[in-house]
Amino acid sequence: MINPATWSVAMGFNQGEVVSGHTRTLYASGQTAMGDDGNPRHAGDMAAQVALSLDNLAAVLGAAGMSLADLVRLTVYTTDVDLLLRHHGVLTSRLAAAGVAPHTTLLGVARLAIPPLLVELEGTAVA
Repeated sequence: MINPATWSVAMGFNQGEVVSGHTRTLYASGQTAMGDDGNPRHAGDMAAQVALSLDNLAAVLGAAGMSLADLVRLTVYTTDVDLLLRHHGVLTSRLAAAGVAPHTTLLGVARLAIPPLLVELEGTAVA
């Protein structure tokens, strides 16, 4: 982990990661609060959407023999930055429980592909 200043650690992410000696890299497509049936879940509930998006990201990682602990990069897209920041603990506590603080970028967007969705998580993992 690279943190020339430590303020980011309190927010749950490292400013950079050096990866060496890994054998596999997974680039996970953006994961949202979609159910297994392909329908969006938890309209208007940011905390529940963040939790389900993390579950879906963890499922992609698991299918590749990885886990949240292998994340080195996380990009968060949201239609409401202020609302996401009020529920940021859902994200950071789950990552902390996995023992990881991937370097992270948070972007506010006008909308996501499916209008009821409020957040999308895109990750890169190495193992």
